[in-house]
Amino acid sequence: MVKFLKPNKAVLLLQGRLAGRKAVIVKAFDEGTRARPYGHCLVAGIAKYPSKVIRKDSAKKTAKKSRVKAFIKLVNYQHVMPTRYSLDVDLKEVATVDALHSRDKKVTAAKEIKARLEDRFKSGKNRWFFTKLRF
Repeated sequence: MVKFLKPNKAVLLLQGRLAGRKAVIVKAFDEGTRARPYGHCLVAGIAKYPSKVIRKDSAKKTAKKSRVKAFIKLVNYQHVMPTRYSLDVDLKEVATVDALHSRDKKVTAAKEIKARLEDRFKSGKNRWFFTKLRF
């Protein structure tokens, strides 16, 4: 079986509170772990997408509309749908499994992911990833 759920692959979450949100795989666990004996992956994604910016908006309003809210989560392979897109944002040292063990580590990791995703959005690359999925 070919492994196609690799790091930096953009996926859609299918179940749970964040269903329909786009995320990127940070680390894949194909064989599972002792705590989770099934294939799963660590994903970081967008919980709240940036709003549409128009030309007449002020700089302050543009900055506010360009904000994203990020999340970090362990997800079962059954609950993700891979896409053809990949996102070359370096999240490996920021988003780790041990960051999920305590609340403050998770919050600081999410803030760092948020900063990196916002930089990516402002650079204008990967436009598809930063648009809300319409369904």
